[in-house]
Amino acid sequence: MDSTRNTPAPAPTEQRLARGLTGRHIRFIALGSAIGTGLFYGSASAIQTAGPSVLLAYLIGGAAVYMVMRALGEMAVRHPVSGSFSQYAARYLGPWAGFVTGWSYTFEMIIVALADVTAIAVYMGFWFPDVDRWIWIIAAIFFIGAINMLKVRVFGELEYWFSIIKVGAIIAMIIGGIAIIVFGLNNQSPDASGIHNLFNPETGGFFGGGFGGFIACFAIVMFAFGGIEIIGITAGEAEDPRRVIPRAINMVPTRILLFYVLTLGVIMSIQPWQTISGDKSPFVSIFDTLGIPAAPHILNAVVLMAALSAINSDMFGAGRMMFAMSAQGHAPRIFGRTTRNGVPGMTIIVMVIALLLGAVLNALIPNEIFLIIASLATFATVLVWLMIMASHIAMKREIKREAKLPSEFPVPWWPAASIIAFIFLVGVIVVLGIVPGTRIALIAGLVWLALLLLSYRFLVHGRGKQRQELSDETRPITLPPGRRQRAAAEREDPAGDDPAVRP
Repeated sequence: MDSTRNTPAPAPTEQRLARGLTGRHIRFIALGSAIGTGLFYGSASAIQTAGPSVLLAYLIGGAAVYMVMRALGEMAVRHPVSGSFSQYAARYLGPWAGFVTGWSYTFEMIIVALADVTAIAVYMGFWFPDVDRWIWIIAAIFFIGAINMLKVRVFGELEYWFSIIKVGAIIAMIIGGIAIIVFGLNNQSPDASGIHNLFNPETGGFFGGGFGGFIACFAIVMFAFGGIEIIGITAGEAEDPRRVIPRAINMVPTRILLFYVLTLGVIMSIQPWQTISGDKSPFVSIFDTLGIPAAPHILNAVVLMAALSAINSDMFGAGRMMFAMSAQGHAPRIFGRTTRNGVPGMTIIVMVIALLLGAVLNALIPNEIFLIIASLATFATVLVWLMIMASHIAMKREIKREAKLPSEFPVPWWPAASIIAFIFLVGVIVVLGIVPGTRIALIAGLVWLALLLLSYRFLVHGRGKQRQELSDETRPITLPPGRRQRAAAEREDPAGDDPAVRP
């Protein structure tokens, strides 16, 4: 018997988080967290690397992310806790895995939020060039910090409306782009006015960046989906996680794929993909072609909302993660305290301080040094996803081994799809090391992982190195008479195919 296995004892602070997020909030939180600067600006780099085949890369990457989300969803419905994948890793892989997963995600959120805070200063400088940028940075940090100090429902409402603005802008861009393709309108690029432009042999065809470019773009594509895992963290504060988590997960990945693939397909149909540079957002081309005079101002407002939305989600996610880690013994106890509003106030204060220090360092240290630190976010994103998949696989094996109740929201096509998704994510890590431009991300990421393991070895003690149990809230599934009889027969035959592992 495992001597480190404790009797079930959920952290007492877990009950003090207020459950105020509705299904509407959670769907748009997850949607908005993965539609931000990665789409509005980062997509230009992916297009430059792969050409039109980047659309296929988004489809493949999106399918893998969907499997990650389904795995996370199955665990979240069974164990709806605020620490989400950190606690799942600690429960099913070991305390060290929870420590590594939790701090990697927290660091990722800080770095991404810092990048967005810096971007906000640039966006505001478009309208107010004479105002020092540090003023906008401080204002944004304190504004988002104050919002997160309020009741979680306020956070959910703000993120809902931020996401509405982003999604509305993308839909408008798609409609405008299709109008350009179909009716011509003010298109000044006759050689790039249709879907045929995606397959034009004069520009290299669909795989214009070559097979090497297609493989290399996955490093950019996968990072663009980063942040969607926040939906698992919302389970700890969802009013009805058993109902809203599955609905949100089933709806959001499809919508994100639709926005990414359809939008970028429209953009590359309007203008040759080689002319899409990183100097400006590829979305500008749609507004410019439509002849809208206020195009720069409209886009600037949209990307400003996108950045604020991202910071809002990042601060929420990192704060809840630190809160949960304190209950596990992986972070200071003070992070486990909540305010009268039922939010972990100290973790929000820590996030505000970290962003303020990061903004100062961003202004002082050379860009090359900051690039090394920022590249860790890419590695951390994929590392967290790998931990989610590994935790889920371990959970499914335990369900079968101990004949536990079948999951209410099981992953589809188990186990083949999960194994393929895991192998694919490992391949993304390999790509980081192969491509010269992203190799620093792998090197820095491995150093970060080594530092975390050393920290766990020497700084974590007591309950932090014990495998804590999580409350299993799975309910019996009501089956039709025929399926109920088959399930009973299979439970009596341990060597058979256990229904607990069926999709």
